[in-house]
Amino acid sequence: MDCLKKTLLFLLSCTAILLSNNIVAATNVGLNYGLLGDNLPPPPQVINLYKSIGITKIRIFDPNVEVLNALRGHQDIGVTVGVKDQDLAALAASEEAAKGWFATNIEPYLTDVNITFITVGNEVIPGPLGPQVLPVVKSLTKLVDSRSLPISITTVVSMANLGESYPPSSGTFTPLAREQLTPVLKFLSEKSVPILVNMYPYFPYASDPVNIHLDYATFKTESVVVQDGPLGYSNMFDAMYDAFLWAMEKEGVKDLPLVVSETGWPSAGNGDLTTPLIASTYNGNFVKHIESGKGTPKRSNCSIDGYIFATFNENLKPAGTEQHFGLFEPADMKPVYKLF
Repeated sequence: MDCLKKTLLFLLSCTAILLSNNIVAATNVGLNYGLLGDNLPPPPQVINLYKSIGITKIRIFDPNVEVLNALRGHQDIGVTVGVKDQDLAALAASEEAAKGWFATNIEPYLTDVNITFITVGNEVIPGPLGPQVLPVVKSLTKLVDSRSLPISITTVVSMANLGESYPPSSGTFTPLAREQLTPVLKFLSEKSVPILVNMYPYFPYASDPVNIHLDYATFKTESVVVQDGPLGYSNMFDAMYDAFLWAMEKEGVKDLPLVVSETGWPSAGNGDLTTPLIASTYNGNFVKHIESGKGTPKRSNCSIDGYIFATFNENLKPAGTEQHFGLFEPADMKPVYKLF
């Protein structure tokens, strides 16, 4: 009996070691998979990288055939697929054009790729292309609803839609954003589909590093820095998030889910403001914030859903910080700094 017990204990310990060595815990944080580089690894290798670090959701900016083919059979990875900005005008012109786009770019992958979102344009509201977003969102929503497909249709916007953001309760949209974005938000609210928003504390910090403390911008302090009525803010990310919520509420849109489609910090390109240490601090603390399940002061009971920008340093993006938001170097897929 003693021998049997010892054998069982040995087998259990071996199993535990194998599990600890081979199973990577899934993370609630997603990654943006940009392709503006001429030295990027093949998509199958990138998908393997995602699986090795526990990534279960990614965002691609257009329906790239090589990436979507590499995702076949990987149903454990949810994929957000973007409609390219330059395609919006044609798709807004008719429902038939939207159906044609879907048939070409999404239909072939429905059986073995887990497409969860289609985003109509990236940061085109507010702007010249802004009015084209809602017709395309409506056409694609009608299509997926008619087929009972579990795909949400939305758009991606930036914080440039806010005319006021400080303190967060002062959050209001610009006049053009009110004209172009508010109808989209109301439609999404009716369908209970999230709005996707790109939020980068790096940019306001980089524009005023004297008056904005680095600890506040990178989640490094727990002390209240901004007191806004009964709500206290210890990090800029939460303040930005809540400012957008306040702006939506002032347009009559309440309780609409908000997904952070991009956030991150460059590791180079702007002197001492962009180092691997600062980038790893911001992104690491963002991951902790997401994984904690805590919300923001305004939505304290709602966990945050978010994606880091980006997977790789992309050398075909504009020179400067734009080329240094990646978590991995494309040549060898080694981490720029330790995160996952």
